[in-house]
Amino acid sequence: MEELPNIAAVASLLASPARASIAWALIDGSSRAAGELASCAGVSAQSASRHLALMLEGGLLEAQSNGRRREYRIASSEVACMVESMAALAAEVAADRSLLSRLSRSNSDQFRAARTCYDHFSGKFAVDILKGMLSLGWLRQNQSVFELTPDGESGLSEFGVNLSQARAQHRVFARPCNDITEGTHHLGGALAASFLDACIARGLVLRSRYSRIVNITPSGWNEFRKAGLLSP
Repeated sequence: MEELPNIAAVASLLASPARASIAWALIDGSSRAAGELASCAGVSAQSASRHLALMLEGGLLEAQSNGRRREYRIASSEVACMVESMAALAAEVAADRSLLSRLSRSNSDQFRAARTCYDHFSGKFAVDILKGMLSLGWLRQNQSVFELTPDGESGLSEFGVNLSQARAQHRVFARPCNDITEGTHHLGGALAASFLDACIARGLVLRSRYSRIVNITPSGWNEFRKAGLLSP
């Protein structure tokens, strides 16, 4: 029998409703203390500690010290993409996509329109941006990843994206990431993270401190349309 990665071991880490709740509470890339995560999961502090230890050991989470507080966050964008994809699949299996619109505790229209998936854009805005990049010929799909074309190198560099920094990261450069509300893909990987960073640095989008929702500024809409990434 061909040796395979231990998929069952990874899947088992999210088989617990408490651990799944913890992962979802951290999907925005935030860092949270054990007590807050216990509340999100609806379990005791002692139980949360056990769940967090398993998720740390399994590579789903990482921990860091913030003064006297120990905080936890999702270990990588690959873990975040897996959690988002599983959420989308769970809604499909339940034959109730309305579940997805209830994932946000705030305005569901804003949640669907533009938000973050760990360290990159997601929602309708992100899906439209990916369509724009493909339409402009900035990206081309090669099986399960995207390749950046010379036109894409030029366009994204002019947009302020640090391509050298993106390529230096030890992760997939550009790939499709399942969007939980749009039923299709947005751009994931190191390139997507660098694109988000560039948009924030230029003031084209504003991140919310307490949710995954992002707001596109008026100058942002103008820049995205001027670049041809969005329809006029």
